Amino acid sequence: MKQQLEEFPLDIKVSFHKVIEQYKSEIGSVTSSIAKANMENILKYASSFPKLTEGINDLEELTKHQAAIKILLDDLFPSILTDNEIKAASIPFHDIIFNASKRFKSIINNAGEDFQLDARNFDENLYYIYACIIIIKQYYKYPIDFSRPLYYDIPDEDGLMRHYRIAMNADFIDIEPTDRSIDISKDDIELLIQNYNDIDLWKSKFPPKSWILKGFTIVNLTDVTIDDEISNLKTTLLSRENNSDEEMQRFQSIFRSIFGLRDLRAGFTAFNKTDETLSYLEGKSARSYILDSKSNQDCGTVLCESSYKNLVEDKSYFTIVDVDKYADATDHNLLSKNLLKNNIKSCILAPIAKNGELLGILELVSDKPYELNSINAIKLEDILPYIVTAVERNKRDYENRIKAVIQNECTSIHPSVHWVFEQEAKRFIEDLDDDGIASFRDIAFEDVYPLYGQIDIVGSSDARNDGIQRDLDEQLNAVLDILELACSEEELPIYEQLKYKIIEVKDELSDSLNASTEQNISNMFKHEIKPLFKHLSKRSKSCKAAILEYRTSINPDTGLFYHHRKDYDLTVERINKNLARYIDNKQLDAQKIYPHYFERYKTDGVDHNIYIGNSMTQKNKPFDELYLSNLRLWQLSTMCEMENRFYRIQESMPLQLDAASLILVFSSTLSIRYRMDEKKFDIDGAYNARYEIIKKRIDKAFVKNTEERVTQKGKIAIVYTQDAEQREYLSYIKFLQRKKYLGDQVEILELEDVQGVVGLKAIRVNVLYTSSDDESGNKSTITYEELMQQLD
Repeated sequence: MKQQLEEFPLDIKVSFHKVIEQYKSEIGSVTSSIAKANMENILKYASSFPKLTEGINDLEELTKHQAAIKILLDDLFPSILTDNEIKAASIPFHDIIFNASKRFKSIINNAGEDFQLDARNFDENLYYIYACIIIIKQYYKYPIDFSRPLYYDIPDEDGLMRHYRIAMNADFIDIEPTDRSIDISKDDIELLIQNYNDIDLWKSKFPPKSWILKGFTIVNLTDVTIDDEISNLKTTLLSRENNSDEEMQRFQSIFRSIFGLRDLRAGFTAFNKTDETLSYLEGKSARSYILDSKSNQDCGTVLCESSYKNLVEDKSYFTIVDVDKYADATDHNLLSKNLLKNNIKSCILAPIAKNGELLGILELVSDKPYELNSINAIKLEDILPYIVTAVERNKRDYENRIKAVIQNECTSIHPSVHWVFEQEAKRFIEDLDDDGIASFRDIAFEDVYPLYGQIDIVGSSDARNDGIQRDLDEQLNAVLDILELACSEEELPIYEQLKYKIIEVKDELSDSLNASTEQNISNMFKHEIKPLFKHLSKRSKSCKAAILEYRTSINPDTGLFYHHRKDYDLTVERINKNLARYIDNKQLDAQKIYPHYFERYKTDGVDHNIYIGNSMTQKNKPFDELYLSNLRLWQLSTMCEMENRFYRIQESMPLQLDAASLILVFSSTLSIRYRMDEKKFDIDGAYNARYEIIKKRIDKAFVKNTEERVTQKGKIAIVYTQDAEQREYLSYIKFLQRKKYLGDQVEILELEDVQGVVGLKAIRVNVLYTSSDDESGNKSTITYEELMQQLD
């Protein structure tokens, strides 16, 4: 037990003077001779213990008078109720109890030897302030309401936390000032109640031990575990702060307290109305004991007839008190198998439904039979409405995530321009509400600067065709081998004729690959080889085995080998996915320079468009060309980083591809418009269309008087038209050379005219790549040629 607090406004003396006074005042009016004699005996007995009236301020003294206190308080603590009432006398503000009922003692004993009784959410400062409020209310008679529910949290013998609401009877206390007390005014009281948390202010008005509290309090406890845990459940279900694992652990702990079962486990299974399937809750934070390891199952496959009727049709509980018996009765259906697999012996399956629509199934399970049943299932009646709300929220959040993914992946409305679409949507709704007629107008931005860049896979068509060619050649060789095997077992002219035809096709394939060649070979496999192999599989065991092995290499959709083409597809897919994700993340930093529109798309590589200008912002940050310069530098440095990433991605890939990068500089402003029919931004106006023409044709441009493409592997080409643009980018290149992003091979080039576009120039500069092969393990820079040597 705690000793009396030293830093406390009240000097507490445990006294029973008010009880004695009560007996003295009533003894004259008592008509029963038995009752009167009892009172007289108690008063006589108490008179032999003057400390009970004077006051006790020592715990050892209190213990010494324990027997006398029990006799004095016998009417307040009737022995006939001691096994039922949770009741005790206590020292105010100190959580120290005495003269407790048997039930109270049992609860404390079951909590363990180390348990210390403490009121929930109370500290010494709060005790101090509450003591001061008691003085204000009882001594100064100031009407102040400080009532609030108080609770003890006490574990039971199984370690489950039980919650008890405290009812405090303070009829037997008196409060008196000492010579250290300060007389306070109404103004002081009003100042105090305006500064509830200012402990120093309270101590200045009520110094430690400046008042005396004489008496004791009576504590009555009521078990409110279920009510309290329902409140906790609401808080847990509505909270968005905890991560899903923490939330699920708290959720399970609450149900254990409500049901009083230490080993109870909780799970949840979502219901999909469209196809009547059961699945894990979004995020898989909740375990599904119905499904076990399966993420999705048809209702009819998992549930038996009775459970389907109860849960899906009637939206009522389905309880299994003995899973072993249930398994035998249902011929070990999938539900019983999954329950037994998780050592579940009894369970309650509760439908979570709203407006007649099933949303999911709450699962409460135990490893003991009969622990969960149709009787304690009634406890869920007060809980399920809150779970319904939480499931609805989870479903709504998941749908919003789906919409966000669709928005992000399938449309071109970038977050930076959402504001203008929101404004137009509000106008649309207002018009619709006014007269029922509305149209969503095109969104346009004028006088914006464009930036364009691409990192392209060099020779992608050749690499793709080479993969197809090698796959076809390997497939033809495999067919030849099977035909040789067939000839060795049965010489037929048709086999020889097919062999000759295949050799001819192979010769044709080695010369070139075009669409007709691939189609002709595909037709031959389909109409000639496939029927023949079907025949051979029936005639010869050895041929059948060889044909089965052959079929394992065939793509079921095309009927062709898919090895080398797969290597190409996987490499390109991984490159595009990685680079797209990288530039998406990088552009979030670029948005901090100045809000701008960004879009990127994947081809054989990754291209991106950026538009920046005053019309694209909400006027909270005036545009300056300084932001354009920053964004251009960001674009160039990011392209260098993407070049590095392009090759690092391929270190563990089966195919080695090369990249060539290009940036188009365009210093004139233009207008862009969101085309509602195409759901994308496009250049607006015939004059501005010149920019789109350059974009589409520039990577095919040649250096003037040569047959050399402007884009080259290991280099970045910066295409421009104005001398001022050349000076600007040469300064960027110089800066990035110092940062070891770019090398010293800088070329100034004139380009051949492309259709509709003349006067183009380019700066071409080599990229430096990072390597960690030096002895210290630190990254150093290398050229493209050195990078190729390392990769080889």
